Amino acid sequence: MKSIYDPDKDILHISLTKAVVEETTQIAPGLILDYDEDGKVIGLEIRKASQKVDDPYEMTHLVGKGNENKPPAKGIL
Repeated sequence: MKSIYDPDKDILHISLTKAVVEETTQIAPGLILDYDEDGKVIGLEIRKASQKVDDPYEMTHLVGKGNENKPPAKGIL
């Protein structure tokens, strides 16, 4: 997983894999999903990121069973 924030455009892009993007879909204003050739989600783009996330320069990645029942972050989806 890789995240890149462009402060000039205020866009945060999160790549989940190294697969090639074949299609994109805007699922909400300023939220775009990237898909591979099999239709699998491989990334997302958040426009006006500084207004939608606490800090677009910082990302925390948590893995484990403790995260299974957590609701999605507010303001993104």
